[in-house]
Amino acid sequence: MYVPPTLTLPALPLSPAEIEAAEVPVSTRPVATSLRVRRANLNVLDGAAASVTGQLLADPDANGAPGATDTFAPSADRPVGVAGLLVRLQARARHGWQTLADTRTGPLGRYRLRYRTRRLGSERLRVSFSGAAGLRAAHRPVGPLNVYHLAEVSWYGGGGSLACGGSLTSSTMGVANKTLPCGTPVTLRYGGRTVRVQVIDRGPYVEGREYDLTEATARALGFEGVGEMWASS
Repeated sequence: MYVPPTLTLPALPLSPAEIEAAEVPVSTRPVATSLRVRRANLNVLDGAAASVTGQLLADPDANGAPGATDTFAPSADRPVGVAGLLVRLQARARHGWQTLADTRTGPLGRYRLRYRTRRLGSERLRVSFSGAAGLRAAHRPVGPLNVYHLAEVSWYGGGGSLACGGSLTSSTMGVANKTLPCGTPVTLRYGGRTVRVQVIDRGPYVEGREYDLTEATARALGFEGVGEMWASS
């Protein structure tokens, strides 16, 4: 019985398009980051510099074990500092977050942000990293920035009515001021203690003195007599 031979056709080379179609795409998975705050100096006199120091860390374990699909995969099995990236100090504004200062991270991801204050008052701050190739963004609140001036103050007690309404008692928190509108918030700092109260009365009517503290406010600050303290308004 005759069996015809099988013809073997030569293999044709694949076109570049066919080669690309045959490859399996590799997905990427950005690595989580975090911002540590080691020290924050956020209670300062007007014109002085507030500062925040800390560290930017990449944490591959936050996404599961690092592997070939990671775009950034430190060899360590714990968070590691990332150098050369931009970190910002931001304040909460009416329409989002406003950048006050920025810097690039140094060795081990360490950063130090400094901002020279320009106005009295209090505002919420955060440190922010916007992300980079293979790294997710991260944000961290650092507390309120309180900017003060030195004010001469005294305190008063007793009873009676208040110029802004209501009655004064031994537990009433607030301050008297000659010009600030009733209800104006004032942050006071003395001996490492801080309270935030409102203007509730008028006074003091002694030259050179800016605020009269109620008995409860003076007690909360550990203040007695007449002297200077930091005030935010």
